[in-house]
Amino acid sequence: MNPTRIALIGDRSTAVRAHERIPEIAGRYDDVDLHWLSTTDLTPAEAAGFDGVWVVPGSPYADEDRVVETIRAARTGATPLLGTCGGYQHMVLEFARNVVGIGARHAESPVMADAGDAPASTALITELACSLKGRSGQVDVVPGSRAAAALGERSFERFHCSFGLTAADAEPLVAAGLVVSGTSPEGEPRVVELPGDGFWLGTAFQPELADAQPHAVIEAFVTAARARAVRRAAGADAAAVR
Repeated sequence: MNPTRIALIGDRSTAVRAHERIPEIAGRYDDVDLHWLSTTDLTPAEAAGFDGVWVVPGSPYADEDRVVETIRAARTGATPLLGTCGGYQHMVLEFARNVVGIGARHAESPVMADAGDAPASTALITELACSLKGRSGQVDVVPGSRAAAALGERSFERFHCSFGLTAADAEPLVAAGLVVSGTSPEGEPRVVELPGDGFWLGTAFQPELADAQPHAVIEAFVTAARARAVRRAAGADAAAVR
């Protein structure tokens, strides 16, 4: 059996409940092979060579730049990419920096005092007016989106974050092609994705914490990673024949 190799990007800690849940969830899949990659040891191109990249909760990460570069490598290399909570936040940062051209930063991250001639940075991921740490809430999903294929048009999810993207700050990203496919009832972003066949999905909520597992978002991600694993195996077989 050809295993589906998934890279988990994050600084593993027993203090992060999601980190404890992910191996349990993956254990439900006989063909999934998880590889934890700490952010200080990441090689972005190597990580993007996996069948799927999952940027897990637990920010601020020890090496934010490596995380963002890994997300970029996965996006440009069409590697199935899932970001949950902190992972979602950094997917937004990567898109803002490398597609929109905004000097975006996370409000949790320190501001460099010796930036020199570097472009001024803007806090794009900011502290939420109402913290979602330890809360559950409704997510309204855009019909026809990738999120809707997994969640339907309305979902009730568990959150564990105090930072996020606001609707106002999302506007230039949406103009550049980002799709806000899930929102709070008040219209604040909760799920983002990119159009096209590639799997690129970020959720402010943590599907890892759902009672019923595997959560539909995780199932959709694993399905996309499996498809890449099949293509990888087919390519290797073709090369062997030649």
